[in-house]
Amino acid sequence: MSILRATRRDAKAFTLVELLVVIAIVALMAALLLPALANAKHSAARTRCASNLRQLSLAAQLYWDEHDNISFPYLGSTTNGGDVWWFGWLERWNGANEGFRGFNPSAGPLQPYLQGPGVELCPSFDYAFASLKLKASGASWGYGYNRHLATNNIGTLRQPSDTIVFADAAQVNDFQFPASVTHPMIEEFFYVSTNSGEATAHFRHGHLANAAFADGHIDRQSPQPGSLDARLPDRWIGRLRPESLRVP
Repeated sequence: MSILRATRRDAKAFTLVELLVVIAIVALMAALLLPALANAKHSAARTRCASNLRQLSLAAQLYWDEHDNISFPYLGSTTNGGDVWWFGWLERWNGANEGFRGFNPSAGPLQPYLQGPGVELCPSFDYAFASLKLKASGASWGYGYNRHLATNNIGTLRQPSDTIVFADAAQVNDFQFPASVTHPMIEEFFYVSTNSGEATAHFRHGHLANAAFADGHIDRQSPQPGSLDARLPDRWIGRLRPESLRVP
């Protein structure tokens, strides 16, 4: 009986070599699966971002339909110690309230045409980044409006399929505390333009930016060559093609 029990016990045991083989196989499988899982995560975030931009684009189309094709202003009225921008009311910076400013998105001209909150933030914008600087007391808005379209007649566009309305946006800030020249930080930004000195498009989807065009379609855009902001080169903040932003 003792010999039989010993034989059964030995049959159930793993040798050291077998254990190492199993560990090696598991490690190999993990090495193969992790990149695929990461790619799937990035793809899902990019798709969600495109969906956000599609809803913003639809809201813009509805606004234009009700306002004789005149696009909404970039900056509207001043009230209650702040300004009504295209994306909502934002308390004005006073030198000490950066990162704690009041924010109310319901004041924005597109809000009546949106299906509730949730489309304003891109899932690929890293709100956990160590050098992130917020304007308001929380995340506010992750997309930029083509500033050249503001108050213009959309019906006069010669190529609406090549004219960007919204795009992924961000900015490098080195002039408002807690940012400084020696400690530049990334922040949300609210417009894109052809201005050569302003890098405000954010190429956060595998070095590409999602953009919504005036005809309603969504596409990914590459940065204009040489436009990436060297202060935070790993954040991929630059400029879009100027021809995709200009308005006749």
